[in-house]
Amino acid sequence: MHRYRSHNCAALRKSDVGTNVRLSGWVHRVRDHGGLLFIDMRDHYGMTQIVADPDSAAFKIAETVRGEWVICVDGEVKARSDDTINAALPTGEVEIYARNIEVLSAAKELPLPVFGEPDYPEDVRLKYRFLDLRRETLHRNIVRRTEIIATVRKLMGGVGFTEFSTPILTASSPEGARDFLVPSRIHNGMFYALPQAPQQYKQLIMASGFDRYFQIAPCFRDEDPRADRLPGEFYQLDLEMSFVEQEDVLQTIEPVIGDVFRKFAEGKPVSETFPRIAYADAIRKYGSDKPDLRNPIEMEAVTEHFAGSGFKVFAGMIANDPKVEVWAIPAKTGGSRAFCDRMNSWAQGQGQPGLGYIFWREEDGGVAGAGPLAKNIGPERTEAIRTQLGLAAGDACFFVAGLPEKFSGFAGDARTRVGTELGLVDTDRFEFCWIVDFPFYEWNDDEDKLDFSHNPFSMPQGGMDVLENGDPLAIKAYQYDLVCNGFEIASGGIRNHIPELMVKAFGLVGLDETIVEERFGGLYRAFQYGAPPHGGLGAGLDRIVMLLVGAKNLREVTMFPMNQQAQDLLMGAPGYAEPAQLRDLGLRVLPTKKEE
Repeated sequence: MHRYRSHNCAALRKSDVGTNVRLSGWVHRVRDHGGLLFIDMRDHYGMTQIVADPDSAAFKIAETVRGEWVICVDGEVKARSDDTINAALPTGEVEIYARNIEVLSAAKELPLPVFGEPDYPEDVRLKYRFLDLRRETLHRNIVRRTEIIATVRKLMGGVGFTEFSTPILTASSPEGARDFLVPSRIHNGMFYALPQAPQQYKQLIMASGFDRYFQIAPCFRDEDPRADRLPGEFYQLDLEMSFVEQEDVLQTIEPVIGDVFRKFAEGKPVSETFPRIAYADAIRKYGSDKPDLRNPIEMEAVTEHFAGSGFKVFAGMIANDPKVEVWAIPAKTGGSRAFCDRMNSWAQGQGQPGLGYIFWREEDGGVAGAGPLAKNIGPERTEAIRTQLGLAAGDACFFVAGLPEKFSGFAGDARTRVGTELGLVDTDRFEFCWIVDFPFYEWNDDEDKLDFSHNPFSMPQGGMDVLENGDPLAIKAYQYDLVCNGFEIASGGIRNHIPELMVKAFGLVGLDETIVEERFGGLYRAFQYGAPPHGGLGAGLDRIVMLLVGAKNLREVTMFPMNQQAQDLLMGAPGYAEPAQLRDLGLRVLPTKKEE
């Protein structure tokens, strides 16, 4: 028999009754039932119940073991009585009568519980991550993550993609965040950068004559902490394809992502097809370029119903500026003054003056609007709004007015709040959509200049003509995001592979050819020697796993994450370098200025 185990802790079944076995694992818990000791023993695979009675030689040792001790048990498999079967365990029909127990490793008093998984301070959990990872839910999440990645690899191979690896030590490249810099010992004073994404390399792979590349790629970004991001590093499904247009990429990747979700959704419905929604339409309908389509609410413009009306606040805004619009947020079943007042208070808590509303109720055999707005604009306009939005008695509607670019985000938040509060969102499904036709440029108010709004390597719709003759802020790009349940899970584009176009596109944001060649020299040179039209995307694997396992944050699906302050509490990173290390690198750390 093997030194440590003949079976794992999930393997034994009723067919093994009478067999002599050896198991090793962790003591999950110990229970004393009137002289009999029951030990739940756990390993990576599952759990098995061990029984030690006073007549057994193992009993004396069984009395000493405690939670998270590592033990090896020899014993006989016996069937449980019908009234003691544990249907929740695959091994629940059997138990092991212990003949011998060997302690392989004792455990000190635990700094956090493993059994039962109560809520515990996150910093303690991260400092003792090796204990935290023993907890059932987290352990299961990590295993599921590996299964999802394995499935992604299989599906990508099935549609003709080949996995290639790209460098980790590379050159600094502006891709939306700060680089992590790595000093060179051999070239003192010079630095490598960790890749924010394999963007340039995957395009170079296409220029090198390969096709259909993918990689489970680590990405490194020195960003300020954000609730929806892992600090420091994350993983994405990175891919690129040659000789494709935008729709080719979407049609290739959509079934891959769909199949991954269908396999791991545990019966929850998944979108059969992913609708394409233009960026401008997404903002108007949902107030966001990451819309949660499980929420059925769609906003509509109702400006005409308030123009010249008795509601002087909105009417005055419309009269003074032709760009002012009024958007309606319909709220089916929300037709009570209490709910409307609650939403108004919420809006004020968001720094808004309030949230105008109308609610409808049955009155004199018909449907009548109520509330201050209804009184101000009169019954005809109130009825026109109700008819446009398809509302009925018991429904309500909220209104936001101003310049859409200023209020669309708040309107989107209000839509989300209404849908959630009224229980209109079906949380047990996965709803996907592609957001397309992103603006190529945006105006940077802080620097008072034109800037890229998305990915600077994307192809502008209309090519050189629109760059030379069009309004830059009206140019759309061949860029697209994949959104699921209000989360952006992938982003990509058709690339700008023409050197002259690339120089012109960067020139409009103040970067001339010299700077383009300096920052993107390898890519720029490659495009001058015959580059195919190409495009691709990067999908956030951590976020996909988080959605599929129903975790609340990304740290629940990552084995060794940092905390929200970008610290690795387990390994003690970041840490100070030794003086000898700094001398080798030709570096000196400047003392930080003490606060007075």
